[in-house]
Parts: sequence; structure tokens; C-alpha cells
Amino acid sequence: MSTFRIALANLRFPAAPEESVALAGQAVAQASREGAGIVCFPECFIPGYRIATKPVPPPDPAFLERAWSAMAAAAAKAGVAVVLGTERVVDGGLRISALVINADGTIAGFQDKVQLDPSEDGLYAPGSGRQVFQTGPLRFGVVICHEGWRYPETVRWAVRRGAQVVFHPHVHEPEPGGYRPSTFADPANSFHEKAALCRAAENTCWFASVNVASPGSPTTSAVVRPDGTVLSYQPYGKEGLLVADIDLAAATGLLAARCKYA
Repeated sequence: MSTFRIALANLRFPAAPEESVALAGQAVAQASREGAGIVCFPECFIPGYRIATKPVPPPDPAFLERAWSAMAAAAAKAGVAVVLGTERVVDGGLRISALVINADGTIAGFQDKVQLDPSEDGLYAPGSGRQVFQTGPLRFGVVICHEGWRYPETVRWAVRRGAQVVFHPHVHEPEPGGYRPSTFADPANSFHEKAALCRAAENTCWFASVNVASPGSPTTSAVVRPDGTVLSYQPYGKEGLLVADIDLAAATGLLAARCKYA
């Protein structure tokens, strides 16, 4: 069995952009101490996802550049690859993105969010194009929030190009009167966590979804096996790293490869 240890940073929503950098740096160091080869953060963790209940300062490209440099230094010091949920300004438009940093601190590239949620249309601009990344023996893709929940082809694209795991940074905070689960993919809950099971099973890949930690959160961070069963999940609302050993050989990509409409 060829195992690779991954970590999902199920952290609290940062109180300020500066705190997001500090929290992320601490999580990278902890991932290294726990033997992980890669750590993934929630959607737009730096500087914080822009939702009405969580005020975030206006976009600041200079701050982002400093934050990315700090995270690259943290990755190099820890020897851990990073999938950093962030935002970036491209041609005057603000994009939701994931910055992928190699374990030596070099930049592998960005995966922008291509398919926005309708609620994001007035604030963010969609990106274009997809790519896969490599760290050691692990080949992986990134789909961001809405893309992974509702658009199976985003996951299939990466798996058909060799991705063994697809990381899924998202932000899903509680709503007034919303269901508060205690077990993953509870039938009484919304469709979201069931979609995570489907993305793994329909593509025969690992699917690793990471959310922020908040009391009453309707979804949590979890790692789903290529057969659509749950390997592990973070207790709802509990801040910390979810660390998991995944068997790369189990991610055959068989069903993704057989799809005639990919």
C-alpha cells in the first residue's frame, strides 16, 4: 500500500487578514510535526471569505503578495506543500483562488474558481482553465466550494489527468434555523456532504473537503475514499487539523476514465 499523509486545516474564521496569515502559518508547522506531506486550507482563508456576517477589508494586492511570501517561507521551513485558499486581483477583477505552494517554498501555480455560486456574481469574477499539481508521489486537483458540490465534471477533469485526490476548499457557515449535524452526511442534512461522497465514488478518487470551524456548521472537513465511504471527518465546529493517511493505489480513476462525456 502506497500511503501519503494529508492534512485539512479546519480553522476558525480569521478575525482580521493579519490573523489569517498567523493561523495559516501555525497550521503549516503543525502539519509538518504530524508528518503530513500537504495541508489544504478553506476557501479564501487569506484574507477571509467575503460574506455579509464576516466583514473583510477591501481587496489589497500588496497585502496578498506579503501573505503569499510568508506562506511560501512557512512551507519551505516545514517541508510541506500547501493548498492555500485565497483571493487575487486579475485584470482589475477579484477572483477566488487556491495558491499551490511546493514543499520547497516555490510557487506551483493558482487554481481559480471557474464556476461561481450565483451569490458571488456581484463581487467576484470567474477564472478560466484547470490544472493538476504534483507533490512527491501525490498528484492532485483543486475544486473550490460550489464547483465541487454541484459540478461533477470539475472533479472528473482532474482525475482523468491523473489526480489521485481532489481537494475541496469551501466555506459553509450556519444559517439561522439551519440543521446542525453531528454525523457526516446525515440524511436530515442538506445535499452537500452527500455530494462529497458522490464526487469520490463516481470518479474512483480520494476527495478531501475542508471548511472553516464554526459552532453549528452545516458541513465539516472530511476525507472520502474512492469507493464513496468516509475515511474520517472533523467533529463539527471543532478547530484543528484533520490528518489522514490515504492509499494512493486505491485511486484508480477507473470510473472517471470510462466516462464518455468528460
